[in-house]
Amino acid sequence: MAGKDSPSKNPKLPETEVKACATSPVAKARLVASEVCRAAFDDGSLASFYKPIDTYEGRHRYDPNFEWEPAEEKRLVRKIDYRICTWVCLMRCRTICLMICLTTNDYNTGQTIFYLTFLFAELPSQLISKKIGPDNWIPIQMVSWSLVASMQAFLSGRSSFWACRALLGLIEGGFIPDNILYLSYWYTSPELPIRLSFFWVSYQTTSIISAFMAFGILHMRGINGLEGWRWLFALEGMLTGIIGIVSYFYIPPSPTQTASRFRGKDGWFNEREEKILVNRVLRDDPSKGDMHNRQALTLKMFWECLCDWHMWPIYLIGLSWMLPSIPMNQYITLTLKSAGFGTFETNLLTIPAYVIFIMGLLFWTWLSEKLDERFLLATVSQVWVLPLLITLLCLSTNRSPWVSWILAVLLYSQPYVHAILVAITSRNAGSVRTRTVASAIYNMCVQASNIIGSNIYRTPDKPYYFTGNKILLGLAIYNMALFVGTKAFYLSINRTRDRQWNGMSTEEKEMYLLTTEDKGNKRLDFRFAH
Repeated sequence: MAGKDSPSKNPKLPETEVKACATSPVAKARLVASEVCRAAFDDGSLASFYKPIDTYEGRHRYDPNFEWEPAEEKRLVRKIDYRICTWVCLMRCRTICLMICLTTNDYNTGQTIFYLTFLFAELPSQLISKKIGPDNWIPIQMVSWSLVASMQAFLSGRSSFWACRALLGLIEGGFIPDNILYLSYWYTSPELPIRLSFFWVSYQTTSIISAFMAFGILHMRGINGLEGWRWLFALEGMLTGIIGIVSYFYIPPSPTQTASRFRGKDGWFNEREEKILVNRVLRDDPSKGDMHNRQALTLKMFWECLCDWHMWPIYLIGLSWMLPSIPMNQYITLTLKSAGFGTFETNLLTIPAYVIFIMGLLFWTWLSEKLDERFLLATVSQVWVLPLLITLLCLSTNRSPWVSWILAVLLYSQPYVHAILVAITSRNAGSVRTRTVASAIYNMCVQASNIIGSNIYRTPDKPYYFTGNKILLGLAIYNMALFVGTKAFYLSINRTRDRQWNGMSTEEKEMYLLTTEDKGNKRLDFRFAH
């Protein structure tokens, strides 16, 4: 089911308000998307078609007639923000990857190895997570990669560097879609994007913290005969491991499964609060009640998800939208060093890029939900990089180091619409099974773009990478066309379904819901977000 922006008590809109909505394109789009969802729970004859399966973990709290006040829901959302979202963001710690006497091509190879193994592990990791639960699998991943991250303190050359990158890729693969799936158990479709934006904010925040940590820890060189960078790897890995161990005992499987010795025998919520949490999510997207949170996907389910062609445009976007900024994101420290800045200066000069990135990430994600617009808004990310790439191509080779710094910071600060795209992948999946696979495939496409992006800047092209920047310029133009085309694709499908659904009588709708073999986003009552 598509998401909705109506209050949780599902009040019917007054006729005057409906007419007013029709005059606003944004409000009209939201009204159409939520109409079927409201009807399902306002009309007792339709509600039975949307009830969760008997084995759904929140089935005992499901009540299509249950009502609550918006203030209650708001308070509960703040509570899960504090207890769930904050901790998920904390788990999103980044591992440092330093250049240790490596050439650009050696570093590229290491990054390619990491992303290849990461890609290989994505889908298996998601399937394991769906079987044993993300609340179990995510902490296991964290503790495992913390051990490998700590072992990087003993790197002795490019071979050991490549081996560590391969192991990290295998272990970290699936971590992001695992967290997306977990957050979808707690949040409605309109709430998820901004929470995901904070998820990536935490990643960049650790970059800022790491810059200050690196400044101090790198001065530990000589202690016990170890270089400073070895201490940096060891201490960072240890911190991640501690967070992973605590996470295993802290994060609950679902809103109705919070009781434990660690979290308290009575859990975090009383019965009424659990009913609010369960019913608000199901009224936003009834498909979330189609599977248990410990239910594995069958091979047939898995294959059907892979063949869902409605999701393919989003996968294409994931493969290319980040490419124009990936080389600068990965090489910002190298670019600043080649411009003449020292190691410590470089670490500090990257902080403005991270800060602008964070502010932009939150702003664009918020604006997307405010305007109820996604793919057209995402084209801003490509418009942003066009003048910067043209400037890089036109500047002379004897440019000022500060000009290089400004361009590097601005390219790194490209509007990051990743949270918007991840959320729309989850939203347009239309079912738990498709969401599980689609989140992994989208992230695989993003990681594949990192492999491509890692090899656009080549050693013979350094230090100004004119050839690489020409390629990036062409990709930015291609991405703009892709975003607009995807918007048109989903709009066309929604309009066709509107005509079919609105042309049916109530009895015909009931018969369709009772007899249809359409599932998830294939149903006539499903509308794609765009």
